[in-house]
Amino acid sequence: MKAQKLLGYIKNVLSTSIDTQEEKLLEKDMSMWSLHGEPTILVTLAHIFNHFAPLMCKVYLVEDVLMDFLLGILEGGGSVDEHPLIQQLLDLFWLLMEDYEVNECLKQLMMSLLRAYRFSPIIPDLGFQIHYLRLTTAVLHHEKSRKYLLSNVLYPLLLTKVTKVTKAVNNESLTFVTFDVLRSVVFFYVKTPLRVKEAGLEELIPTTWWPTHFDKEGKDERDPKEESADERLRRRAYERGCQRLKKRIEVVEELQVQILRLLLNNKDKTTGEASRYIFLNKFRKFLQENASNRGQHPTALCPPEYMVCFLHRLITAVRSCWDEGSRKSPGSISSEDGYVPPQLFYNGKVDYFDLQRLGGLLSHLKKTLKDDLASKANIIIDPAEIQSTSMDDLDEDEESGAAQRPFGAAAMGGALARPSWLSSPTLGRANRFLSTAAVSLMTPRRPLTQPEKVKVRTLAVEQRTEDDIEGSHGNDGLLLGRPLEEPDQPVADKSLLEIVDGIVMMYNLSVHQQLGKMVVVSDDVHEYAVALKDTEEKIARCPSRRADILDELQKSQKVFAEKLNHLSRRLAWINATIYSKEKMLDVYWLLCVCIRTIEHADNTGSLFAFAPEFYLNVAMNAYSALKNYFSPANSMDELPGYEETLTQLAAILAKHFADPRIVGTDIKDSLMQALASYVCYPQSLRAVERIPEDQRVAMMRNLLAPYEQRPWAQTNWILVRLWRGCGFGYRYTRLPHLLKTKPEDANLPSLQKPCPSLLLQRHMAELLSVDKDMAASFLNSVLNQLNWAFSEFIGMIQEIQQAAERPERNFVDTRQLKVCATCFDLSVSLLRVLEMTVTLVPEIFLDWSRPSAELLLRRLAQVIIYSSFIIYYFITLYL
Repeated sequence: MKAQKLLGYIKNVLSTSIDTQEEKLLEKDMSMWSLHGEPTILVTLAHIFNHFAPLMCKVYLVEDVLMDFLLGILEGGGSVDEHPLIQQLLDLFWLLMEDYEVNECLKQLMMSLLRAYRFSPIIPDLGFQIHYLRLTTAVLHHEKSRKYLLSNVLYPLLLTKVTKVTKAVNNESLTFVTFDVLRSVVFFYVKTPLRVKEAGLEELIPTTWWPTHFDKEGKDERDPKEESADERLRRRAYERGCQRLKKRIEVVEELQVQILRLLLNNKDKTTGEASRYIFLNKFRKFLQENASNRGQHPTALCPPEYMVCFLHRLITAVRSCWDEGSRKSPGSISSEDGYVPPQLFYNGKVDYFDLQRLGGLLSHLKKTLKDDLASKANIIIDPAEIQSTSMDDLDEDEESGAAQRPFGAAAMGGALARPSWLSSPTLGRANRFLSTAAVSLMTPRRPLTQPEKVKVRTLAVEQRTEDDIEGSHGNDGLLLGRPLEEPDQPVADKSLLEIVDGIVMMYNLSVHQQLGKMVVVSDDVHEYAVALKDTEEKIARCPSRRADILDELQKSQKVFAEKLNHLSRRLAWINATIYSKEKMLDVYWLLCVCIRTIEHADNTGSLFAFAPEFYLNVAMNAYSALKNYFSPANSMDELPGYEETLTQLAAILAKHFADPRIVGTDIKDSLMQALASYVCYPQSLRAVERIPEDQRVAMMRNLLAPYEQRPWAQTNWILVRLWRGCGFGYRYTRLPHLLKTKPEDANLPSLQKPCPSLLLQRHMAELLSVDKDMAASFLNSVLNQLNWAFSEFIGMIQEIQQAAERPERNFVDTRQLKVCATCFDLSVSLLRVLEMTVTLVPEIFLDWSRPSAELLLRRLAQVIIYSSFIIYYFITLYL
């Protein structure tokens, strides 16, 4: 009550002015009040604030009195800039209140706004969310308040506020540790409604629609040749409803982007360090905590659904700031052509925590590539900053061959979470992880003069200033150590480059996995649509005398229709917030950034080993998301420069799947599987054929290397896909005796229609014809692996057959059946590669001038005879 009265006094004073000539009080519009007014007014306000300020340290008064008052100021509508009164009031707070009082008041105000935004109900026009975001934007417009909130409220220093709770359980004490998280991420989340009715989606989308045309495999026919007039009207009405919903959500998203643009302001230096550099350091700490705590304290992590929205808003805000800066600096590039320079990966100015690099552990790279760093980038290692770790006990050979991933790398998603497009019918390799101690970053510096090389100690993330990031007086800041291969032109503000690097890392943290999870709603719509159509067909066939069956079918039809009405509206919300055209362009831009970054890093030669693994992972996963997750209405073919991007990604996969600079087993395995999937689809296979000829030949040479001492199953699978469709009886999509393909499995690489590559077959034939030694070693390795796989298959079949013939009751282990089936798949694949080699290069076996021709011909004859005997054996056994 007291706070309400005092606030009323403040309102009266703000709406009063003094006419000094006539010596009387005049009423005026409160919104026009200015801090630079009459001294009498300020003295009066100081007396009021003497009683009002202590009350603003109490959370319930801030939420009930102050927040409602500020929200009332914005009720008139219009942009936030049209309401300067809030800025004047905040100036008044900082002038008339003690620092600790205004700090606590702002903290409680922002936390109240955060809670209100997070837990407010969703109404059709999203009015509550818009209202709270407008007030948040108005508060953050105030420079001094924004910097305080950035430093202490929106982005608290993680792991500094630790709460320990001890409870007695069976005379034992349990300690729980809680962590602060990145609070402002909540403001960038568009909450998905749990119930359609609560969100008013029935009013926004009165007419629902779902696909009704399916092919024989149960797959959607995206462009049905025949669509009835009623279906066309329903679809268009549904699309109009989706557009109405999308426009309302875009209002919220635009306010969220405005907030981020305020936080990315690098011109507000009147009250200390600019907001962008405070945000940058806090953002990096946020990434570190989410990367390192994924396996230890999952409750301390930012939820993935929040991370998805945060990523899209951050991309929009960063690209806006980037393009704004490029227009002012004619020599710099636009965000459309943006990339992260390779200096960030090895100059030690950006902390990558304990994440795995392409060349292995950072400590190993600093030891083995120190001469390259000195010669190419004028960077030397400061021995004082190399901390001793338990890995120092390992000898040089073990360290150089380290292929295990540290725990932090496992936390980043990396090669652990492979998307479905990377799957293959062959045996998968087990993931290998080894927790290692954290190693310190190197301390480089670009020399002031070319001959000398200077070493400096790197500051911690929270200690960095604008000069450390952007550079000054000949210091390149984050871009110290530019190699000769890197063009000498400004890319963008260096702070923006580090934020983009963080965005790539954030996508790898959890965004890609969340994009995959939300596809389940679309899958449910498809499943129920197929079930509804099947039920309607059964109703049409049901005889009239079976009224009981007809009644049950009609009940099922009603249930399916109601469920589809609900799911189609929910899918509209998800498509507008997650899978819209704009979100697809964000992911596509991220893919292009990763591709260009990898290309620039590759040009540095041996220093490419310093690049973090997650850039390659994001490049592969972003392509997977664009291909498999986004709505069919958003075709990849419509993306700008899509064919060129596809070719660039193909060149990266073709070059780096056997790159000796990459030592991590998991990332090499992911690259191999990505290439195997890439050659299964016609469009991506044509992209492989478009890469330069020398790269195609080098790829085929790596594929034809001997199978021993390397993962040969995926290599063999790639060769099989290049041949499939050309061999004898090998033009089917799936084996005729197999069951009908499930709709959700229709996009698997192994179930795609044959699309052989005659161009790559020709390269293979030329290589095997010219290089006699390689041809002999390749065929011997294929025959050796075929002998092993066939023998294992026959042995397992005999064991299963003997177990089945025993009189006692027995069960065959399902794992044994899977291994047996896998050995059979491997045998067939190896036979197909042998068939391709015999067809394309018969002179390997028939040219007697080759020293290995006679031996290879004998082994080939043995394989044919043995295979024929096995086939005859099974035919006589089961027929």
